[in-house]
Amino acid sequence: MNDEPPPGIQGYRISRRDMLRHLAAVTALITSGGITLGALAQDNRKRIYLAADDHTDLWWSADEATYLDAFVEMIDYYLDLADATASAPLEYQSRWNCDGSYWIWTYEQRKPAAAFARLIARLRDGHISAPLNALVVCLGGAPAEAVLRGMYYMGGLERRFNLRFPIAISMENQTLPYGLAALWAGAGAKYSWKGICGCDSVIANAGDREHEIYWMRGPDGSRILMKWNSMLNGNESIGGYAEARDPAGAVEYVDTNSDFQRRYPYRVIGAFGKGWDDLKTLTDEFVTAARQKTTAARKVIVSNQQDFFADFEQTYGASLPHLACSFGNEWDLYCAALNEVTSRVKRAVEQLRTAEALATIVSMTQPAFMSGRQAARDQAWMSLGLYWEHNFGMDGRSGEIVDQRIAWQRRLAETIERYAVSLYAEAAAALGRQIRRSSTAARFFVFNPLNWRRTDRTELRYNGPLPCHVIDVSNGAEVPSQIIYREGESRLQILAADVPPIGYRVYEVRPGDGAAWNPCATVNGSVIDHPRYRVSVTPRGAISSLIDKERANREFVRLIGGRAINDLGAGDGNLTVESIGPVSVTLRAVSPSPLQHTTLITLTRDNSRIDLHNTIEQNFSATHTWTFGLNIDAPTVWHEEVGAVISADLIARGGHYSPRNARYDWLTLNHFAAINGAGVGVILSNADSHFMRMGNSTVSALDTATPQIHVLAGGHVHIPGKGLPFQGGDTYFLQRFALTTHSGYDQTAAMRFALEHQNPLVAEPVAGGSSYPETQFSFLTVSDPNVLLWALKPHEDGIDKGVVVRLWNMGGATTTAVNLYSLGVASAEHISHIETPIASAPVHNGALQAELAPQQIKTFLLRTATPGGLPPKPGIQRRAYLPLLRTTQSSTRITSATRPPTHRYLCQRQPNASQ
Repeated sequence: MNDEPPPGIQGYRISRRDMLRHLAAVTALITSGGITLGALAQDNRKRIYLAADDHTDLWWSADEATYLDAFVEMIDYYLDLADATASAPLEYQSRWNCDGSYWIWTYEQRKPAAAFARLIARLRDGHISAPLNALVVCLGGAPAEAVLRGMYYMGGLERRFNLRFPIAISMENQTLPYGLAALWAGAGAKYSWKGICGCDSVIANAGDREHEIYWMRGPDGSRILMKWNSMLNGNESIGGYAEARDPAGAVEYVDTNSDFQRRYPYRVIGAFGKGWDDLKTLTDEFVTAARQKTTAARKVIVSNQQDFFADFEQTYGASLPHLACSFGNEWDLYCAALNEVTSRVKRAVEQLRTAEALATIVSMTQPAFMSGRQAARDQAWMSLGLYWEHNFGMDGRSGEIVDQRIAWQRRLAETIERYAVSLYAEAAAALGRQIRRSSTAARFFVFNPLNWRRTDRTELRYNGPLPCHVIDVSNGAEVPSQIIYREGESRLQILAADVPPIGYRVYEVRPGDGAAWNPCATVNGSVIDHPRYRVSVTPRGAISSLIDKERANREFVRLIGGRAINDLGAGDGNLTVESIGPVSVTLRAVSPSPLQHTTLITLTRDNSRIDLHNTIEQNFSATHTWTFGLNIDAPTVWHEEVGAVISADLIARGGHYSPRNARYDWLTLNHFAAINGAGVGVILSNADSHFMRMGNSTVSALDTATPQIHVLAGGHVHIPGKGLPFQGGDTYFLQRFALTTHSGYDQTAAMRFALEHQNPLVAEPVAGGSSYPETQFSFLTVSDPNVLLWALKPHEDGIDKGVVVRLWNMGGATTTAVNLYSLGVASAEHISHIETPIASAPVHNGALQAELAPQQIKTFLLRTATPGGLPPKPGIQRRAYLPLLRTTQSSTRITSATRPPTHRYLCQRQPNASQ
């Protein structure tokens, strides 16, 4: 916990320009709305900054509608108070801190333009401030991209009004993820403060901090100035979430209390927060306290928080300690009590990767494609900002208010889902209308949303004539194909080889028998024999044996506590062959215990991935896990946390977890966990769940010896019995995983594996057009294989502004070339994660030269040489109606209806149970 590079990272590099990119704007804000830094430097008195806020406890003190009314009332009150105190000395003028962008959003939605302009003027001069966050949130269960999109409204304000919002917060919860520092810094934040509740917690000595204020360093070397004081006197005092509940008393406390002064030896002091659990806060006592408590020895200042941080950074910033660690999860765990709804949000965020990539390609030749979608998009981003609001558990509340909170969470999820699903469907159909076609035969394109070439299976609904076979239009070669049945309908499944990065390959369905392909694997009872693996499956869907043929028939399953791999718990069941053919083989297990569940285990031709598609089909209240017991000695575990890939061990043992003020039982599980030891390992891809427990880990101790991971299927794991009841009434839970074995751990390979599993190749009909090539196409390339494209999208302000590219560097410091198909890149900018311009970026030979620190996520804006993108080219356009081809999504719900195994293939139709 010092200024050393995080373990496992090959050095780090701090860009001073990036770190201080908004300093000029912030200094200007402080100068106009507060005390100038120059004047402060000449004043030798102790400086105490009192910052008023309300601390929004949405759904705690009242319902959402009541809170929205309160937001507007409070903003109006403090706008008037700023006017009323405008003639006072700067330090005694009123300042108010909204504790979320949702306040500003609501005010803009409800008030006339003139009133909003008045608010913007006060945001500009510093008399009103707000953080990047939508509200107070607990983000340990959130995907990195969801964290960023939840701050996008403030990025829009920054661009519209030339503002900057340099603060981000995660309040009241006792823990904090490691990766947030980098995500916040990349979004433009410089500062954060955290006051805890010290309640509803099982962390010992949560209020006893090692450092009162420090540089919170991210995995990429970025940093946030974090004020996180020890809580010595309750949560309505310093270190709590209402430090200035009594502003006059707070001044006396920080100026005279010996315990505080021993821990905090600085003469620039901040006491933030007034509202505590109140619905609303309307007071002028901060102005009064500043006047009355200023003496010859101390200056008391009404603060917008930013002025404190700027003063403190200039005075003490060079000598502060650095912390680079995770504190685990606590209130973050409450979202697992509404697990399927939270999983729907996670799936929608992942689907944006494909949907926005398609929308970008379409928009290059159809610039108006995104028009009319802005309102739905903006609402989806705000919903992501609100979803993990910190009162998720509703601890101590019951009855109607809890039901309303559950309904609210569902509405947020539906808003996010609706945008992602509709954008995907409309963008995919639009691209199908832009691809040239010279044949009337049924054609479909297979799209790859990732930035490397891929070979994998894909499928689409098919009700055309049988038998049939499928041809790769680019070379005329037949590809392996088969018909499978799912949800009572037939689907055409193919093996799509060498699909270009961020691009497509076109295939054609032709009538008649094709080549006699061998099956991709054989099935003998409960055993799948694949060229890479031999997998034994129990009737309940657990994998009891996993033999890796490429590693001398090494066994990777170890039974620990009676649990194997993909094991929900003891029970019997029924195992059948779902499908078998040249592309894939699937076994289907149905079991009534410990919960009614169905498991599909699939292996694919020319692929080392084992797909595990689990559904739980009943409601439950107790805690359940999918357990993975692995035959690996002395295991080490790496996992994706929130915007960081980290080692699941304490810092002293080479990991990333703090040895104090932390919780260790349920760790964040985003895209993957990798379990390694003695030169071998297993990568576990996780598409839908949120948390994992290593072996027998407890609140206070990590179990790093037991080679077992329990993935949380749902339950009350923060404190047993606390949280939303009975999973909100849900009776269906989709929980998908994938496994592969490997030799030495490779972070890039692990993330690539997980992204391939969770971002499948997708297939859509080709209707015919004139814009894009007939056979195959690649939109974007990235030269460094360790750099992954994290997001590709039209700029929020329109495709005419450019294409947004977000990159995540899994390796060491690098400069990677990023190019856009044949047009190349004419100019580029480094922009914040919320799309605010920062600085120009170098372009060489038509490609962005992206400079990336180790482990850095960085966002760029690219402009092509030809405005509007690829010009239309002449070609044959036949808009044939294709009623036989419809897309399918890998996350489609699988029903428990009985259907016979499919043993014939070569695109021959098999009768289902209803025929």
